[in-house]
Amino acid sequence: MTNKVILVVLDGLAYETAQTCMGFLQGLTEQGKATLYKVESGLPSMSRPLYEAILTGVAPAQSGIIHNQITRNSTQSSIFSLSRRAGLTTAAAAFHWVSELYNNTPYVATRDRFTNDPKQLIQHGIFYSEDSYPDSHLYLDAECLRRTYDPDFLLVHPMNIDGAGHKAGLDSAHYRNTTRHSDTQLSEQLVHWMAAGYQVLVTADHGMNVDKSHGGTLPEERDIPLYVIGERFSHDVDAAPKQLELCGTVCELLGIRNHGKPVASALLAEEVIEELTEELAEVCC
Repeated sequence: MTNKVILVVLDGLAYETAQTCMGFLQGLTEQGKATLYKVESGLPSMSRPLYEAILTGVAPAQSGIIHNQITRNSTQSSIFSLSRRAGLTTAAAAFHWVSELYNNTPYVATRDRFTNDPKQLIQHGIFYSEDSYPDSHLYLDAECLRRTYDPDFLLVHPMNIDGAGHKAGLDSAHYRNTTRHSDTQLSEQLVHWMAAGYQVLVTADHGMNVDKSHGGTLPEERDIPLYVIGERFSHDVDAAPKQLELCGTVCELLGIRNHGKPVASALLAEEVIEELTEELAEVCC
């Protein structure tokens, strides 16, 4: 078991599609090695605002990242900035909007595609700028970063599911089959992460609708999966985690204290909560 965390954000994956098409992850839930929760995404149900919401715990209306066309650095404390402040190592294999939020804005491929800079919030990164960039390549990028730099926090962010939804819509063979393919490709790396004792969260930013889009309030646009894998989670099926709590939960798993973010304590094992309580009591005294 380790304090190191891998957060996988499967862009555009609706909850029911995850439940029916993510065969490997659903298999882990049947075996008691993972727990699946239904989480409601923030609004608007768009990508860039919800990357910020997941990674900072701040809703779009408060963060100012209110739609996809806002291109600037985040002004909030994030998992990346809090990790760096704590002396931890960070990495991301992700769409270039993540680089723009936490490293350099605007994204310049020749400078930013391959990032290896200890001064950046995301110190080690492989970023892509085309929705069609294969998920299989993205998972290999993530594993390369893990093996090369051994980060404490690694963000993994593939885009093919969202791209399929925009081309064919929620109720399409293309969307479902792309989800199945991504699950298979993720499984090849996930078995290594599990064997190494990582705490892994697999979720989405938003879902998808039959109009080949998202951004509104429909359940299929907002209902997203959250799989948790690792011994530091409670695996309490009655827990009701919120999207804005993911930042705080990841920080607690990383051992970062006093970050001021809400924490889904029910997601954490009792011994982890006891650890945190003891440490906070020592600080208070």
